[in-house]
Amino acid sequence: MDDLLAALRAIAEPTRLRLVVLCARGELTVSELTQILGQSQPRVSRHLKLLCEAGLLDRFREGSWVFYRLNGNGRGGALARHLVALCGDDDPMIALDLQRLAAIKRQRAELASAYFRENAAHWDRIRSLYVDEREVEAALIEIVAAADPRELLDIGTGTGRMLEILAPRVERALGIDQSREMLAIARVNLERAGLRNSQVRLGDMYQLALPDASFDAVVVHQVLHYADRPAAAIAEAARVLRPGGILVVVDFAPHTLEFLRQEQAHRRLGFADAEVAEWCRTAGLNPAPPRHLPGNPLTVAIWTASRPAPADIRSGAGRHREALIAGGLGR
Repeated sequence: MDDLLAALRAIAEPTRLRLVVLCARGELTVSELTQILGQSQPRVSRHLKLLCEAGLLDRFREGSWVFYRLNGNGRGGALARHLVALCGDDDPMIALDLQRLAAIKRQRAELASAYFRENAAHWDRIRSLYVDEREVEAALIEIVAAADPRELLDIGTGTGRMLEILAPRVERALGIDQSREMLAIARVNLERAGLRNSQVRLGDMYQLALPDASFDAVVVHQVLHYADRPAAAIAEAARVLRPGGILVVVDFAPHTLEFLRQEQAHRRLGFADAEVAEWCRTAGLNPAPPRHLPGNPLTVAIWTASRPAPADIRSGAGRHREALIAGGLGR
């Protein structure tokens, strides 16, 4: 009862209620909220602090930026969502706030589009060398659907494409990337797709700021060839995988296209199946047969591995589950 009363006291103030309504629409920085409300940053920061302490908002840092979002867990978040629904959009003050929020989102989208246009030519050239991305995505959807995870992590999320196709199949999805520019694009794409169960964060794939065994599925899509320590990246992905969870790695099979190293900063020219399988075993995972999707000249490989659950180790059920998940991967 005390927590609920504290949350009610915190939100029972016009500016704080407006902040909660805004943060229910997505992740916003202090400067963006200040711009929308037309109030000083210290004042807005004080209000945000109270809302976070009451469990109504989540606060997370991304480099020098701090983002705020509606609390996704607990009674505080549930109360906030209920009150936001009661507010509606027809109140003059809230309508003005949402109008200003829409302008900020348009500005974000324009900046993200400009960055994408500047870099798209490089990505399009690489994509022309391998199998149609739609075939890769269809295979990933099939694998994730068979695993039936509740919570999914996408390491190196980039523009958030993996979240776009996989998040509708899970309860919660999180994308991690070390590029703020890419995360800006990802946020725009997720907003456009209406994926409220998805978030993105700035992070290091070698040191994820996440607890052990916190996800049912981890995806590493076209990231490993940039890594200077791919085995360490696999080990860190395995660390956050729950017993019974699945790791899915998508990258290139070995090739000889040196220009990708020179022009696109690829550190590795693909990976052998045995190499990836050994990294997975060392990380405590059971690798399944890989799937190869031949292109011209690049072949895309999809490697999967699962973390055995204690019961699986005793009964052998884990091998049966892996066979179901990997079904047809050798095609």
